[in-house]
Amino acid sequence: MKKRCILWLLMSVIGLPLIAQNIIYSNLKELLAQNGDTIAVLRVEKRSRNQIVLTGGADYRITAGDDESMCRRLKKRCFAVRSEEGDLYLNCRKLRYKKLRFGAWYAPAVQLGKNIYFCAMPLGPNIGDALAASSLVTKRVCYELNGETGKIEFLGKDKMLQILDKYPEWKQAYLKEDSQEAKDTFDYLLKLRDSQEK
Repeated sequence: MKKRCILWLLMSVIGLPLIAQNIIYSNLKELLAQNGDTIAVLRVEKRSRNQIVLTGGADYRITAGDDESMCRRLKKRCFAVRSEEGDLYLNCRKLRYKKLRFGAWYAPAVQLGKNIYFCAMPLGPNIGDALAASSLVTKRVCYELNGETGKIEFLGKDKMLQILDKYPEWKQAYLKEDSQEAKDTFDYLLKLRDSQEK
């Protein structure tokens, strides 16, 4: 009985570092190095369509519960957060695409190697005045944040096909869907992440 208790205690101590934690990253360099600060409470709230229409910005509001100073840090100074579940969110506050702002709040993201891919509202000259239309509030496309240059590019069909090059079955399925919307593209990015983690 004593041996079992000691063995159980040892296994619990060994397993402690494996417990998932909420992690915040101050910049891209910290995120790529997986060198962030842990935070006890992290609340991830999906913003409603009305909230996005009224105030603009990305899809998720992330707070630290009742800790007001940490909430301010998350809102204004934090670059990215990783939840206990392993989900990554990028703070869009300082991100730019062709000098256009994504707005405040957080967007879902995936890290593949040194690049970060995230979902956001479509920006750029192709959208033009239609961007203000409320129907686009629910439309999302994917962008690539290059970890070496820090530049953001639209993740179009050609680039996505290059990413899927080593996975011919997924590539064919992606071609059949024939869509550049995030609802289709982001699923393949998640599959790629999961295949790299195995």
